[in-house]
Amino acid sequence: MNQRHAEIGSALPENLDGLPRLKGFRLRGMEMTRLETFIDAAFAFAISMLVIAAQQIPDNIQALLAAFKNVPTFVCSIAVLGIFWRGHWLWSRRYGLEDGASILISWAMIVTILIFIYPLKAIFGAMWYLISSGQVGQPFSLHTTESQARTIFVIYALGLIAISAEILLLNFRAWRLREPLRLNPFERLVTAGELTGWGVPVSVGIVSLILALTLPAEQIQWSGWSYFSMVILVPVHDYFHRRKLREEEK
Repeated sequence: MNQRHAEIGSALPENLDGLPRLKGFRLRGMEMTRLETFIDAAFAFAISMLVIAAQQIPDNIQALLAAFKNVPTFVCSIAVLGIFWRGHWLWSRRYGLEDGASILISWAMIVTILIFIYPLKAIFGAMWYLISSGQVGQPFSLHTTESQARTIFVIYALGLIAISAEILLLNFRAWRLREPLRLNPFERLVTAGELTGWGVPVSVGIVSLILALTLPAEQIQWSGWSYFSMVILVPVHDYFHRRKLREEEK
């Protein structure tokens, strides 16, 4: 065990079984670190950028009603950000890591989130505008060219791939430190499940990126619809992963 691993191991209590548990996983990071606090602040700032009113507080009925057309976009964007926030929160609670590699990956995640927020809102706005026949959401600008629309889908795919990969890398970091963290067989299986689980959005993002780059203009929306495959893929992954966990507990 090298010096860094020894330092990580020394920060843990001798009796890990006395730690609080979440679904059987011993929580090594119950106290919020400066890193987690900063991550939370970044997510809060990103959410504040999603206000339903585009420019200013509505000062008349027409402006208020126009602002409320953005509510579905706001809700969906918050839901996506919440998934990523929970991924980082769960990693922080389970492993309590604040080493150099974890800090670097987390900072990269902050940068990606603050860039990702713009295409996130644009994609969901256009989606709701399309499926509601213009009742809610916002379309792409009338002056948006084919290449610009394709670029938006590409940037969104790259953002989703990057954030998912960053959370995957954080869990991979924990996997590499499984010895100093003293992960038991159950916790190792949970960690392995996180790696494969976050591989799902990474893979779907890559497929969407390829579609965005190769589909003709009249079919470019399939780059966006491809993300709905996760409605099936994620529960399927979770089902098989839970089955493995039940077998481990026997």
